[in-house]
Amino acid sequence: MTDRQLKMSFEPQTIEHLGVNMYSQIPSAIAELIANAYDADADEVQVKLYDDGQEKRIEVIDNGIGMDFDEINNKFLRIGRNRREEGAALSPNGRKATGKKGLGKLALFGIGDLIEVITIKENSGDRTEFTLNWSDLKDTKGKDYTPSFDTKKCDKNKKGTTIFLKKLRRKSTFDKEGLAVSLSKLFNCFSAKFKCYVSLNDDEPIEVNNELKFKNIGEQFKWVFPDFSSTVVSEYAHKAEITGEIISTEKPLKPGLRGIALFANGRLANTSDFFGLPESSHVFSYLAGWLNINFIDNIEEDLISTNRQSLRWDLPIIDDLKKFLIAALRQVIAEWRIKRKEAKKDAISSQTDIDTGKWFSTLPDDIKSDVQKIVDSIVTDVETATEGQMDVIRMVHKLVPEYPYYHWRHVHPEIQEVSRQAYQNEDYYTAFQEAAKRYANTVRQHLSGFTGDDHQMMGAAFGAEKGQNKYLPTTKKYKRPSGVVFNQKTLENIENGQRELSQGIIRGCRNPLAHEEHTDLRVSGLFSEKDCLDALSILSHLFRRLDDAIEAHNNSQAATRLLSHLTEPNV
Repeated sequence: MTDRQLKMSFEPQTIEHLGVNMYSQIPSAIAELIANAYDADADEVQVKLYDDGQEKRIEVIDNGIGMDFDEINNKFLRIGRNRREEGAALSPNGRKATGKKGLGKLALFGIGDLIEVITIKENSGDRTEFTLNWSDLKDTKGKDYTPSFDTKKCDKNKKGTTIFLKKLRRKSTFDKEGLAVSLSKLFNCFSAKFKCYVSLNDDEPIEVNNELKFKNIGEQFKWVFPDFSSTVVSEYAHKAEITGEIISTEKPLKPGLRGIALFANGRLANTSDFFGLPESSHVFSYLAGWLNINFIDNIEEDLISTNRQSLRWDLPIIDDLKKFLIAALRQVIAEWRIKRKEAKKDAISSQTDIDTGKWFSTLPDDIKSDVQKIVDSIVTDVETATEGQMDVIRMVHKLVPEYPYYHWRHVHPEIQEVSRQAYQNEDYYTAFQEAAKRYANTVRQHLSGFTGDDHQMMGAAFGAEKGQNKYLPTTKKYKRPSGVVFNQKTLENIENGQRELSQGIIRGCRNPLAHEEHTDLRVSGLFSEKDCLDALSILSHLFRRLDDAIEAHNNSQAATRLLSHLTEPNV
């Protein structure tokens, strides 16, 4: 046997790579101290920034359980300690530890060269102060680093940890609000039981909370998990455990605000992302959100990168998670397109005072799609729409209004007179019935002495039998442009058509409306409001033919009277 031993040691450059280089941004470094406060059962942590002309510095103060001397030595100063393997996955008050790797304290050297720590262990009255100096640490050249320290007694009612970050590398002034927003995006554990505040030069602090994640970004639609998860077609075993929300905005988001962030046990596990979906579509400019995937931390294998910027997507164990997230996003995008289209209609309606939904729904199918395309092409984005574009939509509406109003322009004046009130009230059943009464009464006025019902009356008034017109011929005044009369068969077809259409409008339209409840006809679709409008168009045609017949009849009577007058003996 030999006394020789294998020994592993590390150089200060290791700390430089894992701390200085990886955590060069203040929010990421401060996040490690906030996580420590949470794990220490603090209910409040204060981040105090100072750039008031003196030495620029940061103080992070928590009221957690603190550390005693042995805990500082064996836990805080121990690089790479996995607290979960040591059975310390839960804090004394039951909080699940937010970190596993034991590398977070190296983050502090990413923003400053001097770290002063004051910590008081709960109920102990023991206060320990120690200082970590980056330049001294680099000089150890692989040997153990022994920071200076001091211990003293204090009030047993005191507890908590205060960390001072000095000799900061940052030269520019602090952005208090920016830091608060950044921290809100790194955590999902802020609540009434764990509050965080950021202040600058002891001014009024900002509370860091979840609302800051999406402050002032104009939320439009929201998809809430796990309720939304149940609608996603996926067999993913953990989908019911995913909580959080995805939102869409009214206006495009800045690049840094887009994407869905993932959190595990209150801490960021994956920065905002779309998980491999092609981002060429403009829809990705409107989506943001956060989802809790706490179950990831229950897997023995470490699935979160050291700097907590990304999950280790290359590992097969989380491939199913990625597939679910992509499926969920695709469904969000599909629903977004529908919701966005409806919102666009509502916005146009609001700005033009035109109910576009009702407008489009009343248009005949052969022109509806064309009108919709015209309106969509006029306004592609409601947020940037101009009043001039809205004026163009108003002009299109004026040219092609809702079908009933377009239809009204072309109905016979007699129909307009008798059905105007019902038509304006959108009671098209009554409008048709009143128009049918007017038509039947007008025909009866010119068929003196007829006593049959309206159906029989139409048979007596119109038609052609063996080349002879009946009492109200409708085609007498018409000749070809050359002056030659039309073919007799053509004239007979028109005369007979007047009779049959008139009888049909009585039997097939007026009588059903007279004998059935209009609600039943409408709801069942047996005779719809559109049918009423179509029937009014037929009545308008019949009325115009009737006008021709009345004109011919009156001319015939006038001619008869004139002939009688001319043939009198005294003339």
